[in-house]
Amino acid sequence: MVVPAAPALAEINNNDLYYNALVKSDFAIPDSGFMIIILKLFKGIQLNKLSGVEFLRNFIKSYNNSDKLFLVDPSKENSIINNRFLNNNGINVSIDDHYIAPFYKKDNVIDHKLLNLLEQKRPKFILINLGGGIQEPLGLFLKENLSFQPGIICTGAAIAVLNGRQAPIPIWLDKIHLGWLSRCIHDPKVFIPRYLKGFKLLPLLLKKKIIIKEN
Repeated sequence: MVVPAAPALAEINNNDLYYNALVKSDFAIPDSGFMIIILKLFKGIQLNKLSGVEFLRNFIKSYNNSDKLFLVDPSKENSIINNRFLNNNGINVSIDDHYIAPFYKKDNVIDHKLLNLLEQKRPKFILINLGGGIQEPLGLFLKENLSFQPGIICTGAAIAVLNGRQAPIPIWLDKIHLGWLSRCIHDPKVFIPRYLKGFKLLPLLLKKKIIIKEN
């Protein structure tokens, strides 16, 4: 499962690995409020927003401890905080069920060490907490090379929002597509440039023909 956000989607024409990972994902949730507004105003397409934060919040609430969870984190500090957060929310996961990701090259997101570790642990769910454009190709690599079929969840920084590492996004603010505003207020140097890049999505979507497939 992937959760494409506007800044990453805006670069999709320049990142074949990311594009391929989205196309080959089992499903994607509409996290980008900016994309939803563009599609509604200019294409007449109505989508209901489901953010990565909301999805993960519900996943944690409904998690069954008989299932095995494994996390891929960007740093040791994140692993410790994520582990404590999950334990405090009733999920029995140990620190050994975390993997600290190395620095991946954007044009070659492959990790055989992680692959071998997962073959030993064989979790039911893999939660990848890395940045957009990296976590999706990594998820696809695992999907295509593991000998079993776990649920691979690419929700990036959503867990950092829930555990307090990033700016809090109240449910009501998330519902009205303003989660980005909270992030920009709390860390403007990081998030304002990132979200400004997302405006490239407007001409991209206007030029593309959008096809809605009926189930």
